[in-house]
Amino acid sequence: MIGLLGKKLGMTHVYDEFGRRKAVTAIQAGPCTVIQLREPKRHAYGAVQLGFEPVKESELSKPQLGQFKKAGVNPFRYVREFRLPAPPLLRFAKQSVGGQAGLPKDDPAAGQGGASESEWKVGQQLTVELFQEFELVDVTGISIGKGFQGGMKRWHWKGGPKTHGSTSHRRPGSIGSTTTPGRVWRGHHLPGHMGADRVTVQNVRIMRLDPGHHLLLLEGAVPGAERALVVISKSKKRPGVIRKPQAFQTIVEEEMTAKATKAAKKK
Repeated sequence: MIGLLGKKLGMTHVYDEFGRRKAVTAIQAGPCTVIQLREPKRHAYGAVQLGFEPVKESELSKPQLGQFKKAGVNPFRYVREFRLPAPPLLRFAKQSVGGQAGLPKDDPAAGQGGASESEWKVGQQLTVELFQEFELVDVTGISIGKGFQGGMKRWHWKGGPKTHGSTSHRRPGSIGSTTTPGRVWRGHHLPGHMGADRVTVQNVRIMRLDPGHHLLLLEGAVPGAERALVVISKSKKRPGVIRKPQAFQTIVEEEMTAKATKAAKKK
């Protein structure tokens, strides 16, 4: 799914058309420049390579700078790829083993395989106009690192007794086992490094869209520290869905209808 690169600026709040206050995260999204196109015939997959935040040539190494000169574009600090849907013929050929490979008649991705050649071009600029207001998107970032943390903070342990002379409040306690299996199970929850992981928040709603200032206001929190890089892409599970604010009465009526329908099915 195509998307944009951006920087997390911080959090604020806005009001929707019904007067409800919504906490939002401000993101400077784009403009991003298409640096290179990955073609299925040459690279075995289709993708669009985007660059974000111009940078001086002196801040890059010669191999990095050579990639930008070869593409004929200015150097950028961040470069990321967005995968495109595989052409129907290529995708069906990979799935079929042995027999004749024919194209399914009702292929939902038909006509999308040539997007890398027709829709995107090297040097093309992508802005927040790629999205629509109230559209659902996926946001990926690196969560804030918290260093070495104990099990109660890292894994939400309940902890030991607080009274009656107990001296084990926050410590792990015994993690050993008997003769069988005679070892600690892999993946056991223990103290260790917390945070600084790649996290994706799905189906985040765009509350405001400002093309003039390249700003996106996303409902709720997104992973990453301020000024950190984030990737905003089309929703993978609900692509193209526009979820406009609704009046409270409408929400209640929809919930009541859903409950009644569910009860009728059980009967």
